[in-house]
Amino acid sequence: WYTARAIAEPHELKAEISDALDEVDFGDWTGKGFDELEGDPAWDEWNSARGSARPPEGESMAEAVARGVAGIEEIARLHPEQTVAAVSHCDMIRGIIAHYLGLPLDNLLRFDVDTASVSRLVVGAWGARVVSVNERLYQ
Repeated sequence: WYTARAIAEPHELKAEISDALDEVDFGDWTGKGFDELEGDPAWDEWNSARGSARPPEGESMAEAVARGVAGIEEIARLHPEQTVAAVSHCDMIRGIIAHYLGLPLDNLLRFDVDTASVSRLVVGAWGARVVSVNERLYQ
């Protein structure tokens, strides 16, 4: 929300919240640090098999990606031929990019999406194209 506002306000735009682009629901892991999760077999599985793993009481990566892709496609439908900034978390961004590239979710950790980086998609009724991934404009 804060990142979206920082992008929108200088252009006199209002940031809107899209639940579809919210972070993965980590269920019982929500609020826990990496040090608390280290050694948990379910955490290890999550980090090695995103395509089939599920956080305890949370959503699978496939469910989160389906939600995110639907959100991106709805934004594109509402704003045809326009440039729109959509802000989310790295796992969601990775999952959406992987979807459009046709990559299995187990390969999500093979590319980076850094904090405050920019990844660009062109999305339309014809489909989508990944233009760039992990541009770090702040360096």
